[in-house]
Amino acid sequence: MNISLIIIFMFLILALYLGINARKGKDMNMQQFAVGGRGFGTLFVFLLVAGEVYTTFTFLGGSGWAYSKGAAVYYVPTYICLAYVLSYWLVPKIWKYAKEHSVISQPDYFASKYNSRSMGIIVAILGSMALVPYIVIQIKGLGIIVSEASYGAISPVVASFIGAIAVTTYVIISGIHGSAWTAVIKDIMILVVVVFLGIYIPIHYFGGIQPMFESVQSVKPEMLTLSNQGLSISWFISTVLLNAVGFYLLPHSFSVVLSANGEKTLRKNAITLPLYTLLLLFVFFIGFTAVVQIPGLQGAEGDLSLLRLAIETFDPWVIGIVGAAGLLTALVPASVMLMSASVGLTKSFYNAIVPKATEKQQLIASKLFLIGISSVALIFTITGGEALAILNIMSYSLISQLAPALFFSFPKNNLINKYGAITGIVAGVFIVLYATIFNVKIATFFPNVPHVINDISTGAIALLINTVVTLVVSIFTKNMDINKKQMSDIEASNY
Repeated sequence: MNISLIIIFMFLILALYLGINARKGKDMNMQQFAVGGRGFGTLFVFLLVAGEVYTTFTFLGGSGWAYSKGAAVYYVPTYICLAYVLSYWLVPKIWKYAKEHSVISQPDYFASKYNSRSMGIIVAILGSMALVPYIVIQIKGLGIIVSEASYGAISPVVASFIGAIAVTTYVIISGIHGSAWTAVIKDIMILVVVVFLGIYIPIHYFGGIQPMFESVQSVKPEMLTLSNQGLSISWFISTVLLNAVGFYLLPHSFSVVLSANGEKTLRKNAITLPLYTLLLLFVFFIGFTAVVQIPGLQGAEGDLSLLRLAIETFDPWVIGIVGAAGLLTALVPASVMLMSASVGLTKSFYNAIVPKATEKQQLIASKLFLIGISSVALIFTITGGEALAILNIMSYSLISQLAPALFFSFPKNNLINKYGAITGIVAGVFIVLYATIFNVKIATFFPNVPHVINDISTGAIALLINTVVTLVVSIFTKNMDINKKQMSDIEASNY
């Protein structure tokens, strides 16, 4: 066993210890398990929300996109910062309603807002479709990071298996409390490793960040600007807007919002988190350095640019620390994702089947769902699967289809009803699925359409159609709600 693997293993044990120990002194019921008893202050909410940004994407996707796509990678910090700005006004409203109505999951929220169990089930299905690919990415990314950082001493499959067992164990025992405590060491590690690598590597190879960009300019100038078509300006703007809207609609982000101890905590985080997101730029610097230093990585190999460059640059003990940070960037987000998906399924499907389930029965069901989701994710991780890759591409586009139903629910007098909301969501999801599976763009139907129109995100187009359908159906079904209310009032008076 080499020094790198020893360091990684030590941090895994530390994460498992903190995750399990987080339960100490707490009576674990559904509210504690899912949202920490709504008791998380500014620091824990900050770390958990930041955890959704600094995932294995930090080590693989961020540097990989900078390496293979160039300037297009800047859409990531752009949409995340915009999402935080929007959250200053939006998420306190969600928290307040959830607190007043004892809501502890995303399906719960929509089902309560629209007084529709069907709405809750649809939201749970959509949330699971969006989350499972993300969980697989974390587990798979963990395997790749640990395997590379250990110089091949442990295989990606074995590393993924161990990581999945560890994260499932401490989430079953401690719920979101375990995620919060492991997030503490994870964010400390990320801060140190990302800043160090992002500053040191460009200086080591080029003498600074500016000379690094000048070298990229001389070798591949096209990497520093957006493309004229494809990943163009219209793609950039539409994708940023779509993902900013969808960020807090992802079930795990929604769960973190519900775990806060107050609206003030959420607003403080909305102010400070954009600055923390700028750390992603250091990851991009590493990817751009790799463009010059290790050219020739093809396809998925581009995602290994950070690790390959680090291995060429540092001694094994440093690689061990880098690998440990990468391990933690997988464990923390995966734990929140598993927990939020399992609670969502419990509060929709299980409660629909067993409406009088006790708190203890719901908690057991959540843990069983958690084990099931973790097992499915692990199977996909080991076997791969093109269907999963397609779902991952669609995740943000799919979950963003909940946006009209969410935004219209904020005013006291909602302009839309459950029929409009459900129809709009189904229409939007259908468009995303059809367009992605069959690789359909606007140019498929209108061949002469300008690239600036054709490059608009499919999810953004689906969201626009979703909104129109939602409003139209709500208008035409308005009388159905009125008639039902009148019938209920008559029955109540007769009784």
